[in-house]
Amino acid sequence: MTTTPLRTDTPWFRLETEEEDWTRESPADLARWMEQLLVIRRFEEAILDLHGKGLVHGPAHASIGQEAGAVGAMSVLSSADKINGTHRAHHQILAKLLNHATPPGHDPRHDPPAEGAAALVRGAMAEIMGLSSGFCGGRGGSMHMRHAASGIVGSSAIIGGNVPHAAGYALADKVLGRDHLSVAFFGDGTLMAGQTLEAINLAALYALPVVFFLENNLYAVSTHVSEQTRETRLTTRGAMLGVPAIECDGMDLLAVRRAMQWAATTIRERGGPVLIEATLYRFLHQSGPLLGSQLGYRSKEEEEAWRARDPLLTLPARLRALGVLDDAGLAALEARARRLVEEAVDALTETPPGANAPALRPGLLPDPAEVDRGIRGDLAELAGERFREAGTLPAEPVRETRYIDAVAAALLRNMERDPRVVVIGEDIHRLRGGVSGSTKGVMERFPNRVFATPICENGFTGMALGAALCGLRPVVDIMFGDFTIVAADQMFNGIGKFAHMFGGGFGVPLVVRARVSPGTGYGSQHSMDPSALFAMHPGWRIVSPSTPHDYVGLMNSAIRCEDPVLVIEHAELFAETGPVPLDPDYCVPLGRARVARPGSACTVLTYAAMVRASEEAARETGVDAEVIDLRTLDPFGLDWETVEASVRRTSRVLIAEQTARGTSLGARLAAEIGERCFDWLDAEILRVSGGEAAPTVSRPLNRAALGDAAKVAAALRRLVPG
Repeated sequence: MTTTPLRTDTPWFRLETEEEDWTRESPADLARWMEQLLVIRRFEEAILDLHGKGLVHGPAHASIGQEAGAVGAMSVLSSADKINGTHRAHHQILAKLLNHATPPGHDPRHDPPAEGAAALVRGAMAEIMGLSSGFCGGRGGSMHMRHAASGIVGSSAIIGGNVPHAAGYALADKVLGRDHLSVAFFGDGTLMAGQTLEAINLAALYALPVVFFLENNLYAVSTHVSEQTRETRLTTRGAMLGVPAIECDGMDLLAVRRAMQWAATTIRERGGPVLIEATLYRFLHQSGPLLGSQLGYRSKEEEEAWRARDPLLTLPARLRALGVLDDAGLAALEARARRLVEEAVDALTETPPGANAPALRPGLLPDPAEVDRGIRGDLAELAGERFREAGTLPAEPVRETRYIDAVAAALLRNMERDPRVVVIGEDIHRLRGGVSGSTKGVMERFPNRVFATPICENGFTGMALGAALCGLRPVVDIMFGDFTIVAADQMFNGIGKFAHMFGGGFGVPLVVRARVSPGTGYGSQHSMDPSALFAMHPGWRIVSPSTPHDYVGLMNSAIRCEDPVLVIEHAELFAETGPVPLDPDYCVPLGRARVARPGSACTVLTYAAMVRASEEAARETGVDAEVIDLRTLDPFGLDWETVEASVRRTSRVLIAEQTARGTSLGARLAAEIGERCFDWLDAEILRVSGGEAAPTVSRPLNRAALGDAAKVAAALRRLVPG
């Protein structure tokens, strides 16, 4: 047996600065970075003080000790370059805000404070305190910060949640031809999360201009990095994925700056991404003012050794030696930093006469009546579209079209119409249109806007969210509805909450296509309709078209919509045909139901494959049922006007669904109907659904697990006795 050592050709190295690196930097820049370190430190000390006085509602994850990494990294970025962070991001956000406010060449040794800096510092503090004057109206707080003008697209408190978003920012820049960088900041604990590695791999596959900036502060809360992974050389994760990786001293501001400069140059010359690991230390516990040693997971000796390397101690000494600042100059910067922070505190708090402690100034708390504002938009973006309902324009030319062909045609047409539309998903580029034919022709026409991914639903869905926030209109292909659960963090913690969490006023234009195939024998993990899960998150709009005409019209509306939309594609409908207008750009309104069969004896509320089943059951039983194809399923967008009008006429309601009972919408719809229509009901609301269990492979058990025409017929006979 012989063994041959293996090596990588991917750049992988440790970077250290030399004296000449310092002498090459502008004295004005060095002084400005010193001031930023001071502002960040004094800001976080003020936040901890306010938290201790009960004026910060929620946690305070201080980054004290880690400031040099943030200032060094941000010194390379412009306002157009985009960043995000995780739950500990005050230092990165403040550094980005201060750079945004500071003009080039600004020298704090003799220039007055940058205009606008005070307002940004005050806005950040107000957001952390949950006040209406915060960047997000107080909804985001410490862990969810967004300031789009500065390039802060939105931080995430979910470990790993932010990393795919930055890949999405970079994807948008690449597709739209913008020469910008994106940076995801995260910690050693986050590196162990699956979606972090998914995002790095995706960025490498597509050569995206993104830097993955790992702040290795050695602890995930109290768990040491050696307890998190056997391989503690964390930059190996870059090398193993073909991503250039740099290790540097995160307590050395200039080392971080040099690493970021190398990353930026490499990305612009050879393509991205790049992984940077900055080794640094948070002086305090995970949250609040205590030390790790006080909680028993770190030694005082370890903390003291790192405290000796505090950038607020080491950088002043170096600046004195370089002749950039003397003691008086450093004291002046210290006074400026304290004044900037104290003015922000004074603007937000006061000590009432006779009181012993400060309180919030009156009028700064958000109005409770605004609690639900900004969950999603008002669809004003669809106001000028051409809406078409089947059969309403008898002279309009139509083509008999298979449902699955309508799916592919609608996607292709929207990519022709709008260069911002991209398609992301597994196996969408081959097999003549993916596994179901739904992307037929797309790869041939738009190879640079089709991103066929590895199996990583959480990663590519998060990438789509980032892309949607930065100018693209992604269409995400989920092969089976059950797989949306694999992407649940990004679907629900990310996309579903994003607009509201950051104060609203901006769009999240993203479509998720989910194929539902309950009757094909694929078993319990490939048969689910996820509509009810998405209905629990009001940021999502949900459509489930039952005809080729409605599919094209609803998909057109979904792609034009500024809110995220789930489009259900039911496999049982794929072979069915129906008339579709020759006009490829017509829309069907979101939030509008269709009366599939008029009637007067009862109202049947249904959707997707159960529309035909309900019509069949009405014919079989002779019950004059009014069958309403809901089409839009999200409870806050459902066409209650049509539903209530029908119930007033019929006084009886049946909700017919195919999916398993526990994962169906019926219970929620029944409760809402009971509240809205109680005075008009003459009988209990009946529900038809699948069984308690998910479908299985066995043909008879598979059929028994689903709602069908026979079950609807039995319910109709019970609801409307002969």
